[in-house]
Amino acid sequence: MKRWFTLLCLVAGALLGAAAARAAPLQPGTGYNVLARAQPVDHPGKVVVTEFFWYNCPHCSELEPQLESWVRRLPSYVVVERVPVAFTPRFVPQQKLYYTLLALGKVGSLQAAVFRAIHEQHIPLNTPDQMAAWLAAHGIPKATFLATYDSFGVAMQARRATQMMKDYGIDGVPTLAVQGRYEVSADLQQTPTNTLVLQAASELIGKVHAGMAATR
Repeated sequence: MKRWFTLLCLVAGALLGAAAARAAPLQPGTGYNVLARAQPVDHPGKVVVTEFFWYNCPHCSELEPQLESWVRRLPSYVVVERVPVAFTPRFVPQQKLYYTLLALGKVGSLQAAVFRAIHEQHIPLNTPDQMAAWLAAHGIPKATFLATYDSFGVAMQARRATQMMKDYGIDGVPTLAVQGRYEVSADLQQTPTNTLVLQAASELIGKVHAGMAATR
């Protein structure tokens, strides 16, 4: 067990660089949760990390810069997917905003900008018209945005996201899921910081990857 934990620490250190050391070993219930029922993931042979988020969530906004930096340092065997949640119907427009940006190939360039607009510039992005007006200033014609926003594909992805949220038992955001088996959030850390959330996710990535290697 000691040798196994040492290996995980080395992997986590490589993934996070100079991240602060965890005060105690990562344990179920104190650093992460094990899902009662493992969920299927795509990308065979890869470790899949799923971020559940909501654009209006201030904690998601705070995590975003660190998450983006962390994602850029992940090894090639890790795939990161984002899932916008809808705890109530009023969340659905922002679910569709994410999938519209994804369909238009704009998530990479505008994801952080959406968070800044809402939380730093105090621009409301709660309705399609508000979103279209803001995005027009970022080079996306209103007609293009609205046609994609109202498309069947975007509606289906939003419904799938809500079903995933229910299947994973997500009751707060941001939450990171690793390989459909483990969940990590600030609430599960002894000290609720984003650094520890990402460190826990890194350790779980190492655990899953080591398990994959052992079965090859």
